[in-house]
Amino acid sequence: MTQSMSPSQAQVREDWNVDDPSTGEGWLVFAGVILMMAGIMRLFDAIWAFSYSGVVPNNLQNALLGHSLTTYGWVWLFIAIILFVSGIAVMARSQFARWIGIIGGAIGAISAIWWIPYYPVWSLVYIAIGLLVVYALAAHGAREPARGAISPPRSETSPANPPAPTL
Repeated sequence: MTQSMSPSQAQVREDWNVDDPSTGEGWLVFAGVILMMAGIMRLFDAIWAFSYSGVVPNNLQNALLGHSLTTYGWVWLFIAIILFVSGIAVMARSQFARWIGIIGGAIGAISAIWWIPYYPVWSLVYIAIGLLVVYALAAHGAREPARGAISPPRSETSPANPPAPTL
């Protein structure tokens, strides 16, 4: 059963804002900002990995990507680019950006799993934030209705409303 929107309802839909929780706009802003911040943090991780000249942790030889911090630097740089670009794209509200953001949030969360043995609390926080980004984009990132669009009025003789029988 579909209802047509009155002009006042259309006006409310047209004025979407962050303060209205029914639009999910706040979740989208959250997702975009977090993706960009996560990209910047991963960029710092990459810079650190490329410039680190100290002793490599003993357990790194058994890590997923081997014993070289340079390998991790390249992985983090790639992840940083994906996360930052997807954050900008989510702020632009395109559907393609939504899917890039979901993938970026998932990659961010998955990449943090590799560091649980070394930084357990930070990794779990990073995973939780990644999951919130995926939720925000999956639950609230659907296509917006056209701004100011009003559904056409239902016909009195539509299949949902058959004509009244005459006596």
